[in-house]
Amino acid sequence: MSKKIFLSGIQPSGRPHIGNYFGAMKQFVELQQEYAGFVIIVDYHALHSLRDAKEMRENIIAVLLDFLAIGLDPKKVTIFKQSDISEHTELTWIFDTITTMPYLMRAHAFKDALAKDKEIDVGTFNYPVLMAADILLYSPDLVPVGADQKQHVEICRDIAMKFNNVYGETFKLPEPMIMKDVAVVPGTDGRKMSKSYNNTIPLFAEYEEIKKAVMSIVTDSVGGFPKNVYAIHKLIRPEGELKKIYEEKAGKYKELKEMLIEDLERFIVPLREKRKAFEKDIPKALAILKAGGEKAKKIAAAKMAEVREKVGVNVY
Repeated sequence: MSKKIFLSGIQPSGRPHIGNYFGAMKQFVELQQEYAGFVIIVDYHALHSLRDAKEMRENIIAVLLDFLAIGLDPKKVTIFKQSDISEHTELTWIFDTITTMPYLMRAHAFKDALAKDKEIDVGTFNYPVLMAADILLYSPDLVPVGADQKQHVEICRDIAMKFNNVYGETFKLPEPMIMKDVAVVPGTDGRKMSKSYNNTIPLFAEYEEIKKAVMSIVTDSVGGFPKNVYAIHKLIRPEGELKKIYEEKAGKYKELKEMLIEDLERFIVPLREKRKAFEKDIPKALAILKAGGEKAKKIAAAKMAEVREKVGVNVY
């Protein structure tokens, strides 16, 4: 390809929230203007938390609709699902043979999981290796991720370097891309916005849902300045305007929250309506996903042929 490449993915583990959008999805839309893109629905990653076949199918279609609704153009971005490309899991095993357990035990996500639950599945431990395979098969230049995923891209780079050192130059080393000002989007309770914390504002929420979420925002404030409300508000309105408004309305939390509700509604309405339009023709959306998988399969298969040659299993 003549253009540089970006790649990222989202798990089909539930409705996206504005943290997903500003932390990653918005970047996909912006990057597609200058880069060739690969955006993956990482359904195998979602098996850590989702073990219901019906819900998995529904979520895969939902994420596809989300991608189309935010403005991803299938002519510029290859949208596909991880499970359609068997090379992802094959390459993971090859990477497993050169990646040590002590190295993976340093991963922040693993250490956090270990602190909460001693009965951790192997997939959770091995998550960064599968993510490395997801990335390296397509030779991207950039991987836009949230701040919490930066270490996983660094692990990916380390695995690529180790493979290259052992078997010869094979994989391009990607760079993580994090927008510093929205690297971590705060939730309604002040912690990172996350479905697991139940502190989200859904990206395609209806008005009443937006109102309920905003009114529940914890008003952790100093001098009448509600930090959590402001941190969310500045994502959708210029900070220059907001500072003056928040200074004038110091201590008037209800008014500031009502303003945020209206601004969020204006921001979400066009996305919500576009998604509803795509919902009317699911077969058309699925055809886009299938075509994306066929394109990705050719690229992944070519890279795996090179890998098999390098490791010496190709004898025919």
